[in-house]
Amino acid sequence: MKKSIRIGTRESQLAVWQATLVQDLLKENGTESALVYIKSEGDIDLQTPLYEIGVQGIFTRSLDSALLNDKIDIAVHSMKDVPTQTAKGIAPAAVLKRASYKDLLVFKEIPGLEWSVYYQLTDNSAAYTIATSSIRRKAQWLNRYPGHTIENLRGNVNTRLRKLAESNWNGAIFAAAGLERIHLRPAHSVELDWMLPAPAQGAIMIVGREGDTGSLDACRPLHDTATALCTQVERDFLRTLLGGCSTPISALAVADKNELHFEGNILSVDGREKVDIKKTVAIGHAGGLGKAAAQEVLEKGGKEIAEAIRYAGK
Repeated sequence: MKKSIRIGTRESQLAVWQATLVQDLLKENGTESALVYIKSEGDIDLQTPLYEIGVQGIFTRSLDSALLNDKIDIAVHSMKDVPTQTAKGIAPAAVLKRASYKDLLVFKEIPGLEWSVYYQLTDNSAAYTIATSSIRRKAQWLNRYPGHTIENLRGNVNTRLRKLAESNWNGAIFAAAGLERIHLRPAHSVELDWMLPAPAQGAIMIVGREGDTGSLDACRPLHDTATALCTQVERDFLRTLLGGCSTPISALAVADKNELHFEGNILSVDGREKVDIKKTVAIGHAGGLGKAAAQEVLEKGGKEIAEAIRYAGK
């Protein structure tokens, strides 16, 4: 085993928190490590909406390159950012236990109104403006509130919170896990229990270089089997639907005793069309669930939605 493992991470506060978590867990298992900071394409271009960039792996490719060029030994990612097909030469090392998978709305803090501000937002007849760079969140919000306006919001969580405070928007949508991990969740926020998350949202994935058994083996004790199963089902659903950053696809698998409960959907970008699915199977039969659910969605009209989105971008 290597004396010290080089951990690659993006430079944002959340990414560094995730990498530091892995560093602490490795230390608990007797492995020393050091952080190596790598800037990603997604951190450099903060203006273009993610759904216009339209590429998978925008937050992972720079770290993959550093891995393949032996500049780092492992990389730590928000698992929802990892393409369903990893780059050649990159090997999965571990999936950590999942945190919250939910999305939440941070709404503008107005003294004296407090929680009533959020409930006013449920009035679809009003001209409310919500900010997000996620095409998935945009589509689900417009499906529920077709009279609202969606604005683009890019940057790390600190930057997005600042932009919200300085804007005239009514609110913005964030991943709960991202804000909670670095203790930035505002009091003026509420979980969107009706909104399905991105596949693997709330999970952290460690990848390494194929053949580097020392680094890969050091990460094995950090692996959470239940999270790995649930996120694999979700990612199988995404891959079968041929989804990426530019396709509003959501999926959630939850293990409960001996059963696995799954929900998934695909929407048109404007939120007007939606095909969803719910399934429950025994844990022992969950291996092909994501693919089977996606095929059913395609047969129910999801194929037409996906093709319309792909053709619209050409």
